[in-house]
Amino acid sequence: MKRHLVIATAAAAALIAGGTVTAAAVSSDAGSADAASGKQLSAQPAAPQAASDGSGTAQVQDGRSSIPMQDDDANGQEELREANAAKVTAPDAAAAALKAVPGTVTALDLDADRPGLVWDADVLGKDGKWHEITLDAGNARVLNQHVDHEDDDDHAREQAAAKNAKTDAAAAARTAASHGKVTSVELDDDHGTKAAWEVETITKDGKEHKFLVDTQSGKLSAAPQHDADDDDNDGSDD
Repeated sequence: MKRHLVIATAAAAALIAGGTVTAAAVSSDAGSADAASGKQLSAQPAAPQAASDGSGTAQVQDGRSSIPMQDDDANGQEELREANAAKVTAPDAAAAALKAVPGTVTALDLDADRPGLVWDADVLGKDGKWHEITLDAGNARVLNQHVDHEDDDDHAREQAAAKNAKTDAAAAARTAASHGKVTSVELDDDHGTKAAWEVETITKDGKEHKFLVDTQSGKLSAAPQHDADDDDNDGSDD
């Protein structure tokens, strides 16, 4: 009763002043808020919340790419179709990944997956952890990210190579971009005595090419033929 009296008094005072009034009262019995205004209010949906894995890294809920696409290589032109559809370049994907997790990008891969067309990025964070980030290939929005808790010899070698590299993944991609659209960049330590950026491109005729970019000098060279043959064999086994 007292609450209604307060509202009525406020409304009367506003009418005398020739204005309008918005009054709100809180019911202690129900623990909810009531609002009175000149127009009806509509409920607004809550913004999606990101979970945490306890490591300080945001766990972004799975989203879908703005470029719907299925992983289908029925006509043998899957790579070309993906490269032509992507609006985000490899260097831009690297920048978006580092914005999400500061550190060093060690791998980028353009792929049509369940969410659609995406860039998958591996980042060695400044926190010393390995982060896997999925980016929308249409607008570079982060669709998903998590920490890779595996700790093996490959990661140890890759970590050492990443820390010693003077040329980063984005620079390697830009260097190879004159030879086609870049679809993959990976820090690889299987080439001789030192690591190199392994960059894959595809040209308008649908032919795929592989290059090596020196992590120190940034010099571009063609990958050994046996590497390309290994990729072809891997693809035929899937």
